[in-house]
Amino acid sequence: MSDSDLIPSRRLMLVHAHPDDESSQTALTMAKYAAEGARVTLVTCTLGELGEIVSEPLKQLTPDELGPYRLGELTRAMAALGVTDFVRLGGDGRYHDSGMAYAEDGSVIALAELRDDCFWNADLAEAANHLVALIRDRRPQVLITYDDFGGYGHPDHVKAHRVAMYAYLLAAVPGYRTDLGDPWQISRVFWSGFSQSSVRQMVRALRAAGDTEAFAHIDPDAETLPMGVDDAYIAARIHAPEFTAAQYAALAAHASQVDLSTGFFGALEKASAAGAEVWTDENYRLAAGVPLPGPLPADDLFAGLD
Repeated sequence: MSDSDLIPSRRLMLVHAHPDDESSQTALTMAKYAAEGARVTLVTCTLGELGEIVSEPLKQLTPDELGPYRLGELTRAMAALGVTDFVRLGGDGRYHDSGMAYAEDGSVIALAELRDDCFWNADLAEAANHLVALIRDRRPQVLITYDDFGGYGHPDHVKAHRVAMYAYLLAAVPGYRTDLGDPWQISRVFWSGFSQSSVRQMVRALRAAGDTEAFAHIDPDAETLPMGVDDAYIAARIHAPEFTAAQYAALAAHASQVDLSTGFFGALEKASAAGAEVWTDENYRLAAGVPLPGPLPADDLFAGLD
């Protein structure tokens, strides 16, 4: 038996900024493909040392303590999703969580004072080379990361996008950093994100349930919305309600960051209870690579690649 016989025919890599991002944005996708026998590799760029702690018993944790604690949460979340290959970019603790602040208009911005070792300050080429080595070793056909805005503007999400897109290009170049492995061309790159139709459905469900505070800045009947991707750009949609329980278990594992009874996640949960398909679908834009066959959105990220 050759080495190639041991490699799963479908290989998916995801690049996320912090522990819990994978469970809130791509859990269904990860669980589905892992259950189908694909090799699913999660690359997390930081340990999330500056994440806002929502669990009262854990609020005494310092940033130095929170990082290792969140790694334990990530380990439990991956067990819930059936994923066994999960690594940190450059190794545990190589890049520190950059944190975030809010501008006067409510938008997310970088902190005024940043640590030298934070991910936002990382040298782009160095960080990308860490990912190049992983890409060449795992040889994924499909890569998932954030859009150029990082979904909502968090500096680490934006940096994860930049690192992933640069590494995607570098990994395929013959002769580039041969010490990092043989060149590998990823077939497709997807950007994850909410579709505008799902945002409209969610907000309408909340309003019908009498909640006028959650996402108060969003008018679901407006021509354009301040969040979400125009449905015309959604190239693939993973509909996997059979893995919703696994996603709930993964979210529950991230107890320091996730509380389904309040805040952002509480609003999502309330919308779900009101009938919105919050936890059943995950949407993707095709950012680079081989076009998807047939009518869109496709229901398989690997369609036409087998």
